[in-house]
Amino acid sequence: MSESSTYIGRFAPSPSGPLHFGSLVSAVASFLDAKANQGTWLIRMEDLDPAREPPGVAAQILTQLDDFGMESDRPVLYQSSRLEAYEEALLKLKLDNLIFPCDCSRAQVKAMGSIYDGACRSRPLVPESDYAIRIKTNEDLIEFNDRIQGPGAQNLRKDIGDFVVKRKDGLIAYQLAVVVDDDYQKITHVVRGFDLLDSTPRQIYLQQRLGLSTPAYAHVPIAINQLGQKLSKQHFADPIDVRDRFSLLHSSLKFLGMTPPATHARESVRQQLQWGIQHWDIHNVPKLANISPHTIAT
Repeated sequence: MSESSTYIGRFAPSPSGPLHFGSLVSAVASFLDAKANQGTWLIRMEDLDPAREPPGVAAQILTQLDDFGMESDRPVLYQSSRLEAYEEALLKLKLDNLIFPCDCSRAQVKAMGSIYDGACRSRPLVPESDYAIRIKTNEDLIEFNDRIQGPGAQNLRKDIGDFVVKRKDGLIAYQLAVVVDDDYQKITHVVRGFDLLDSTPRQIYLQQRLGLSTPAYAHVPIAINQLGQKLSKQHFADPIDVRDRFSLLHSSLKFLGMTPPATHARESVRQQLQWGIQHWDIHNVPKLANISPHTIAT
């Protein structure tokens, strides 16, 4: 049964490297949840940091997804084409006296206990050196109910402090871009990795300050290696090999708490995805991080 007749979900990778098993799991989870609810599934490329985006990776990711039978139901949105919208959001926050320039270094923030204490909030002059833009937080409790992880809450002032919405290098921060684009694409449900759970209160806070809609959130367990590290480019996670796509998709379904028949590992990706759509129940997805079956196998 559909949760929403207007369900719109998305998968939003950063093209800093090709997909690995952990990112494949997130893609599969978001795709299955959308399709099981008769919804629309979109791909958004979060390409806002050119220095960390090797040429050709965005196209490679799209090819990988296509090889696994997952195509965007609408044209892919590239965040690099949305810079004007982010600046408009910053202007709204400025007019509401919610943002301020800050030239504090990482070392200075670390000395604050890694929770920004508002040191630059009341500075009368704009810093002469490069500076970031931070948003003022308050002590209102940000509460949400994650569809997998359950209830969550955070006091941003105490737990995070005023956070960055535009970086010192002039790039728009992830937290701002994602909420602007989720609203622009009318995203109703976000299914993503557990590593982004901590970002959710900040994003809800920005949505509230900007008058944007708040989607329903669900955070799937992250895949870790045998050292307990999140599978990522930084930890040298192997890119998925599309030659193993049948077994990798089968492993992804199992990782997400499903019990596909062993014979499905030899079936086409479209057959496996169709089975996954028919048997998807987000309440059966494990909460905790898990070791990647692909990592063990290799």
